[in-house]
Amino acid sequence: MATFTGMNTIHQHKKFTLTDFELIKRDLLNAFLIREGEIAGRPDLGTKIWSFIFEPLIDEVKTSIENEVRSVIGGDPRLELDSLTLYSNENVVIIETAVVVLPNRSVEELRITFDQRTNTVSLKWYKLRSF
Repeated sequence: MATFTGMNTIHQHKKFTLTDFELIKRDLLNAFLIREGEIAGRPDLGTKIWSFIFEPLIDEVKTSIENEVRSVIGGDPRLELDSLTLYSNENVVIIETAVVVLPNRSVEELRITFDQRTNTVSLKWYKLRSF
């Protein structure tokens, strides 16, 4: 039986229900895609990370991006942040994290890629270990 159940219409044709880890992945991607203040009537929803992506990656900007990633992941009670590394390559900002997925405590590597050219974000998950 699923621990978490939700709905998703993105890239879905007949089955709109997501459960457990698939739902967590979709919710996290949505959290990174929504800019703060973008949703009408919900100015608190979203992330400020997009305002930092196009800035030169000096130490203060890196710290701000890392804090936003910690805030987004920390805002999901199904996840715990284990580690975080940030680096850039021309027009791409890449954030690598290790995330503990609750309640089964599996550790997943998450690579978040912000592409400045296409103004998109992508998430890739890699299973590290289970407890």
